[in-house]
Amino acid sequence: MKHKVKALREALAPLASGQTLALGGALLRRQPNAAVHEIIRRGITDLTVLGWVATTSLDLLCAAGAVKRYEGAYAGMFNFGLAPNFRRAVEQGAIEVKDFSESTMVARFRAAASGLPFLPTQALMGSDVAVLNPEQIREITCPFTGARLHAVPPASADFTIIHGYVADEFGNVQWPIVRDSDDIDQLIASSAKRLIVTVEKIVPREQIMDTPALTYIPGEWVEAVVEAPYGAHPVSCDAFYNEDAEHLRNYVAGCKTAAGAQSYLEKFVYGLESHAEYCAAIGQNYLSKLRVEGK
Repeated sequence: MKHKVKALREALAPLASGQTLALGGALLRRQPNAAVHEIIRRGITDLTVLGWVATTSLDLLCAAGAVKRYEGAYAGMFNFGLAPNFRRAVEQGAIEVKDFSESTMVARFRAAASGLPFLPTQALMGSDVAVLNPEQIREITCPFTGARLHAVPPASADFTIIHGYVADEFGNVQWPIVRDSDDIDQLIASSAKRLIVTVEKIVPREQIMDTPALTYIPGEWVEAVVEAPYGAHPVSCDAFYNEDAEHLRNYVAGCKTAAGAQSYLEKFVYGLESHAEYCAAIGQNYLSKLRVEGK
């Protein structure tokens, strides 16, 4: 078996400007923010981003001017309001947006995972979402019933980045027994051409083998795995730590202006060399207070 543990910079080295990037995470949970910081530091731009219900990872990329197009079901900051950098970029015409419902993005990732050119859906029948996106949502007729349906294309990305829980050196990623389940990271991972996973902790192979049923991303899918504690901060990682509400409030308030967004990036991204330096800037004692009890 191939050892797949890499440093974050090495793992992301193949990613280039102009490519399509799929991001995992669901709202304020497991957004791959450590990886996004590194992408921004590298000066990657002109990205087409595919997501399900994106928050901080997408908004950070928008703050850096790295996104040209977004395709997904949601872009915001959940209970903290709108995504300020995403909204500003859309209003200024800097980003093209193609809207889908949650279930149609699921269909798109499932089509990519299955190697299919499209999957049918009824979710958008009668909606303006379909009317406004004839490029990617096309009406078809069921060959068996004659029913009207929509066909949606696969969510195919050059690279996919997910933040997970624990993994072994061969890239087998496991989730905790007790976790939230409102996400599609396993499906997004299965659709990936080239999958990079950051995790809270690299654990011994024996630990993975002791509970094989908890492996939701097999190592065969993974190109590189990176240990990045607090790699989702300031959002949460199930069973490890809660979201940093104070940081998120300050982020949303500060990024209401382009100057405020640039100030945030200078302090927490451009001015730092690594994810370890980011954690040090936030403060290890402060981060430890976000830990879920027992972790």
